[in-house]
Amino acid sequence: MQKLAELYRGKAKTVYSTENPDLLVLEFRNDTSAMDGQRIEQLARKGMVNNKFNCFIMDKLETKKIPTQIKKLLSDNEVLVKKLDMIPVECVIRNRAAGSLVRRLGLEEGLELKPALFDLFLKNDAMHDPMVNESYCITFGWVSKEHLERMKELSYRVNDILGKLFDDAGFILVDFKLEFGLFEGEVVLGDEFSPDGCRLWDKKNLAKMDKDRFRQNLGNVIEAYEEVARRIGVKLD
Repeated sequence: MQKLAELYRGKAKTVYSTENPDLLVLEFRNDTSAMDGQRIEQLARKGMVNNKFNCFIMDKLETKKIPTQIKKLLSDNEVLVKKLDMIPVECVIRNRAAGSLVRRLGLEEGLELKPALFDLFLKNDAMHDPMVNESYCITFGWVSKEHLERMKELSYRVNDILGKLFDDAGFILVDFKLEFGLFEGEVVLGDEFSPDGCRLWDKKNLAKMDKDRFRQNLGNVIEAYEEVARRIGVKLD
């Protein structure tokens, strides 16, 4: 499948059209950003690692009946995906207190959250992705009540599946974000699942193995990503 016109260029990925109007090429770049894109650096191998990591995770979810947009891996940095009508609301699952939750509520980092929290954020870079609730989503027509309930159900199912996957590999799945879209009327998981969009801590020493290494200048960002990938079974070479 040949990529044609560039349709969208995000902080770390580029989307291209193909000769099939229902399919797109998603290219993972080496760009790494923080502070809403104010800080951007190139990290060698990052695009390849995240692309293969994402394909591995999406395949695992597909085997558990979670619908995803992935069709097939095209190259180290490219994947063929279904064209979704993206829903402008991100779903976030929190198993431990970290990041904005700690800052907002003054919680101790690492506090276990039972049951896991489900948060919603409006996808709007200019407004720094403000936190919203289910009533906002319905009132402003961002997503229907039926589709929102499905997104919530799928988010918790993903948490169960991936929580076990990472736990078996010696990691704590602290939190993660998911994006969904519609394909032929069905809610489908889109975008990506990689260390860029989740928090993973090593169970032995609570070392951060995700994008917080970049945000907090801890170093060895890609080495951490590759270590996570290796331990869950992703083939990078």
